Amino acid sequence: MASPGYGKRSAPDQQPRCADDFMLLPLRERNIAGFIDQLPDGAAMDVKGLAKQLPLYGQQAVGTALKALSVAGYLRRVRCLVTGEGGQVRWVFRTFWSRTARDNEWWGALMAAEVQRATVPEPVVTVVAAVPVVPEQRTREPEPVAEGPSPAYAALAQLGRTDARLALSAADCAVLEPLAAEWFTRGVDADYLVRALVAGLPARVDSPVGLVRRRLTDKIPPQVSATPVPPAPGTPVRRVMMECTKCGVPGRAEALPDGLCRACRQPEERAPEAPAELPADRDVRTYVAGLRDLLKAP
Repeated sequence: MASPGYGKRSAPDQQPRCADDFMLLPLRERNIAGFIDQLPDGAAMDVKGLAKQLPLYGQQAVGTALKALSVAGYLRRVRCLVTGEGGQVRWVFRTFWSRTARDNEWWGALMAAEVQRATVPEPVVTVVAAVPVVPEQRTREPEPVAEGPSPAYAALAQLGRTDARLALSAADCAVLEPLAAEWFTRGVDADYLVRALVAGLPARVDSPVGLVRRRLTDKIPPQVSATPVPPAPGTPVRRVMMECTKCGVPGRAEALPDGLCRACRQPEERAPEAPAELPADRDVRTYVAGLRDLLKAP
């Protein structure tokens, strides 16, 4: 199970389970969809968590299958801004799952309903417990706190275990620690930081410390005030946002058709290499004969 507030959320108006569910999907997607459908609400649905429970598929295969299920209309990833105890603001991440495939308009209407529900203030109930009176108490000296790595440093050190392309040394983690610590001041946790840094990595990373520094600077979440200023009349308040199933980029539902951002919907295609031009003073037969002589040479 995921942490409270996270994990799977069942979408409304689903058809009852039957033997023909997901039969039109490929074998891998059908197996993963059947497993997800049996999970209870609140179960972990991140790529790493699913890969641990599905021994036949690794993280790369699970991530590709979730992208295909998003395109097919079975799931959408959502991040919600919630206020916890003491006014602490944090983002929680949920995956809405529908056993019945839905189109983009249906998912957009569901997100609009979630946004409207999130803007309605919920009553806060304060429970005051009776404190027993202790007649005599001895003053105790504070115990020394064991020094250890900060949460920012620990999250950076975890990157290499999550993806070997982002393996950092101790010196690299110490240099990048202030930038990562700024993320924690904006209400995120270590899991969110690691996911944001490893999402959508290129096939080859020549400088892990340079790439992580760039992402820590460019992808830092917005500052959330502890005492939010009420918006102007007519300004939409977005406490629920959809995010790309593959890379996690947030956005409005209409900007993420099939649950994917533009970059993930249209992957970069390599430009075809221009054919080599023959020298002007050679014909085709002479040029091919020269190539054959080169192949025969020791």
